[in-house]
Amino acid sequence: MNSLSLQDRAAPEGICYGCGGNNPHGLHIKSYWHDDGIHVMAEHLPEAKYSGWPELVYGGLIAMLVDCHSNWTAMAYHYRAEGREPGSLPRLDCVTGHLGIKFIKPTPMGVPLTLRAKVEGELGRKSRIICEVYAGDVLTAIGDSIFVRVDTAQLGAAAHGREA
Repeated sequence: MNSLSLQDRAAPEGICYGCGGNNPHGLHIKSYWHDDGIHVMAEHLPEAKYSGWPELVYGGLIAMLVDCHSNWTAMAYHYRAEGREPGSLPRLDCVTGHLGIKFIKPTPMGVPLTLRAKVEGELGRKSRIICEVYAGDVLTAIGDSIFVRVDTAQLGAAAHGREA
């Protein structure tokens, strides 16, 4: 198993607040293939500033964790489907098309969170990712989201009304 995270291998210059290693204020989420070859895993211990209600994790933080980790799951699967290592060229990127979160139980502060995600169904330009969030051994939330493979140069240009 490679000791570097998917983020460190494929986007060491990343500035995403949730998963970018190059964002000095970010969460620096790190995702790794599980030994089963099916799931992509991450762990995170929320800081007290991410409290929602007293002693509970803010739901928006859970959504951010699911969003970033699920996106990296989609990208990891695309690299694998093409027989390439994360970080090989040409670079592969995905963005969130739909983010769905079902909160099952309150998520307690002070407990390490484990994210376990996989592609559900066929891998295509749009991929469905199921991401489970555990506080210890307790399932507290499930993400059911769609991620879209994109050309980020075109995406940025379109967002700013420029030609790519």
